[in-house]
Amino acid sequence: MKEAEASVLEDFLGPSEFKNHGERVVTGQRLMQATSDIFLGWLHVKSGLDGQERDFYGRQLKDWKGSAETEQMVPQGMAAYGRLCGWTLARAHARSGDRIAIASYLGNSDSFDQAILQFSEAYAEQNDRDYKKLLQAVQSGEIVAETGL
Repeated sequence: MKEAEASVLEDFLGPSEFKNHGERVVTGQRLMQATSDIFLGWLHVKSGLDGQERDFYGRQLKDWKGSAETEQMVPQGMAAYGRLCGWTLARAHARSGDRIAIASYLGNSDSFDQAILQFSEAYAEQNDRDYKKLLQAVQSGEIVAETGL
């Protein structure tokens, strides 16, 4: 069980449509997961040990699935892992949208494809610039970094 508090987005978007914050978390997880945890659920506790009302969500403690040991990965393995994570995240977000409404909005042109491509290239270039500045800061002694090598 984990306590579910108000979304950090509520300050910008207003209160959630869900009265129970645990239900909000669970609904989001169910939207994004291809196969949901059978123990995934929520509850409201009216009077806890401190007398406060709280929302919680629960899920399976151990799912016995493997996990990647990124600390042990070589660059080629890390690149493959990054692609897999990107694909998984894109798939999860694709499950939460209305595909008909999105397709209608995007239309038949390649404008969106081109915009995403331009954004991706600009983001990669910014990432390269940021990394070069980080290296310069390390080399000048402005910051201390450990490379792990």
